[in-house]
Amino acid sequence: MSATVTALHFLAAPFAMCLILAGIHCYLGLHVLARGVIFVDLSLAQVAALGATIAVFLGFDHHSPATYFISLGSTFCAAALFALARRHERIFSQEAIIGIVYALASAAVVLTVDKIAHGAEHIKDLLVGQVLWVTWPDVAKTAAIYGVVSVVHYIFRGPLLAVSFGKHGGKTGVWDFLFYALFGVVITSSVSMAGVLQVFAYLIVPAVMGTLLFKTIRARLLFGWILGFVLSGLGLGLSYAWDVPAGALIVVCFASLPVISLLVLPFFRKNP
Repeated sequence: MSATVTALHFLAAPFAMCLILAGIHCYLGLHVLARGVIFVDLSLAQVAALGATIAVFLGFDHHSPATYFISLGSTFCAAALFALARRHERIFSQEAIIGIVYALASAAVVLTVDKIAHGAEHIKDLLVGQVLWVTWPDVAKTAAIYGVVSVVHYIFRGPLLAVSFGKHGGKTGVWDFLFYALFGVVITSSVSMAGVLQVFAYLIVPAVMGTLLFKTIRARLLFGWILGFVLSGLGLGLSYAWDVPAGALIVVCFASLPVISLLVLPFFRKNP
């Protein structure tokens, strides 16, 4: 019994963090799917990782405020570029820009890490994070940041949803930049704890599965939240039991679901 209590106590803060990540990323994932820019999360996350890597190279601690703001500034620059690309999408594909920025940031991270001591460990943290070691102050700080982002999304939900779902008839530049800027704030905070791959899994998988099964935004969001909560708990529990990295196992749990669904869905369609 004491072992169970110890496990629950150890996993409480990481699980709370995963719930927060699932909550905000599932909603943003619906926007991303509607916009058709599936890899914008990976691109912004990689830019945030580049900013953090440059900060570490300059001598700042990985979790220092300076590192966070350098990373955030990098994502704001990418957000402005993506908003500009959408305005000129007829002559320059926004998805192409997103892919180019991802490749640029990835290569720059490799070049910078090559000059940093313990670079391999830094790369691992960037990819899958250290969510198992978050503390309650980390949870509180992240919840406050995401709370502000959620309030802004709620206040401007009309134009933001209209722009994402193609129902906005006027100029979209300001709303595009606001969306990507808020997205950058979330990604910067998430990557520092969960890593690039885990953030991508939280963003895309619940949104994809919800869109596959439901038609309304509300139903997709509720289903995505439930799915994110369940898979987070499963991944954390198995990582503790098997003594494997939590971030990597959570990504496997999330990513396996759409792959399995793709394999079994044709069977169910043939046999309703």
